Amino acid sequence: MIETGIGQTRLGRTNLRVSRIAFGTWQLGGDWGATDEPAAVAAIRHAADAGINFFDTAQGYGFGASEELLAKALEGRPRDQVAIATKGGLRPAPGGGVERDASPAWVRRGVDASLKALGTDYIDLYQVHWPDPKTPFAETAGALADLVGAGKIRHVGVSNFDALQMREFGSTLPVETLQPPYHLFRRDIEASIMPYAAANDIGVLVYGPLAHGLLSGALTAETAFAPGDWRSKSDVFKGEQYLRNLCVVDALKRFAEHELGTTVSRLAVAWTLANPAVDVAIVGTRNPNHVDDAIAAADLALDASVLRRIDEIVAAEIPVGGPTPESV
Repeated sequence: MIETGIGQTRLGRTNLRVSRIAFGTWQLGGDWGATDEPAAVAAIRHAADAGINFFDTAQGYGFGASEELLAKALEGRPRDQVAIATKGGLRPAPGGGVERDASPAWVRRGVDASLKALGTDYIDLYQVHWPDPKTPFAETAGALADLVGAGKIRHVGVSNFDALQMREFGSTLPVETLQPPYHLFRRDIEASIMPYAAANDIGVLVYGPLAHGLLSGALTAETAFAPGDWRSKSDVFKGEQYLRNLCVVDALKRFAEHELGTTVSRLAVAWTLANPAVDVAIVGTRNPNHVDDAIAAADLALDASVLRRIDEIVAAEIPVGGPTPESV
């Protein structure tokens, strides 16, 4: 049993008790530009010291880079005091970038690679990163069931799956968790995915609660992203759509500060956690100070009137999509 000093929850049908804020490490694998390793290690260690016991990474985040950095930061801490989640099912593409591959052979290789990079003999939660249309779900699920039996992974989840895909995967191996994108500008999972997860006791850990920085309150029309940052190539962060959504963020910021005495980033994270179907919000940062902001968000209770006011403010938004493996 994993305990934590901040808000905690049982993650779906697993036996994991985890902090409601998970530290995400996508930003440490290269897709967001160069990584300041000392700052990243300091942020992870600060999160662990502050009571965050849940850390999410992936083989595809730099193919070992993010996992190795996480291992370095957590080195020396009792293994049973942290829950480590990673993901597999992506491989380097011949022309650069990544492609989907959840074949049994690649998944087995991926689990072994992740175990080595993380410096551990088991993974608390292993997630299929994206649906792979070339591999039947039964084959992937069967391979993961074998890996559970071998003790290499303890729980199995999926990421970026819809309800029908979870149902098909679950006919071979129960889906224990789901990791979908979810934030104020992207609510499509509310229609069928969240109800399916809730009905089947599937733990939901959402990523991107700050809309990849859009809801941080730190971006402006003049913000320039580094060439290695995927956002520099994304339509979400340029043009009329971007400017219009920045106006929505400004309105949320005024509401958060003047009426609630908080920040827009805390409000955005707290909003995701206010949904009863959400167990955990994954927040990634390279700044130790942002860790405290995320933890504060977990303690920010939003009542029905506040949630209605938020809905009114974001009514002018343009829905935001997100990256796919093929676009990063």
